[in-house]
Amino acid sequence: MKLAKNAVILFQGDSITDCGRNRTEQDKANCGMGGGYAYFTATELCLAHPDKDLKIYNRGISGNRITDLYARIREDFINLKPDVISILIGVNDTWHTFMYNGGVSVPKYERIYRELLMEIRAELPKTSFVLCEPFVLNCGHVKPDWVKEMNLRRAFVKTLAKETGSIFVPFQSEFDKAVKLAPPEYWASDGVHPTPQGHMLMTRAWLKAVGL
Repeated sequence: MKLAKNAVILFQGDSITDCGRNRTEQDKANCGMGGGYAYFTATELCLAHPDKDLKIYNRGISGNRITDLYARIREDFINLKPDVISILIGVNDTWHTFMYNGGVSVPKYERIYRELLMEIRAELPKTSFVLCEPFVLNCGHVKPDWVKEMNLRRAFVKTLAKETGSIFVPFQSEFDKAVKLAPPEYWASDGVHPTPQGHMLMTRAWLKAVGL
């Protein structure tokens, strides 16, 4: 991917993207980015491209499911007019199903995710999408049934990326490699939320996939 001068990059998702971001700073480019992969990635991008004056935003919200992202499609996607939108969503759609009976079924997840992209593209035809693979690690809150369902969501996101000409970031694949070097808890202590090193692993995977 080539970034134009003054390109606007938007990170969207749930708590993994949110990662404690400062809401009072969210409308200031490159501020209020939180402490996770969105922050690390923004830092690497700005360091590598100081001549481009990139404008990077984090609008991830803890607890969000695909239905929540769709509900804020205007305010937190289209109105920002981003050149690049990076989306990581899916773990709460499963987690809330098994823990609170409030998740989003796989078929509905697929339908709404596709509609989300189509509606954004209709209004912002030049915007590029980076679709990140939802992931879990086998520790903490994660149960075997989660893994089976998450596999379906992961497969869909990869297919959707191909269908829409989007970049696909294989986070699960990278974590699967990483757990051969250190236990799952080293990368995500509860199986869902990455540790600092887990977030940095995500940043490296994102930059590699996007080619930046």
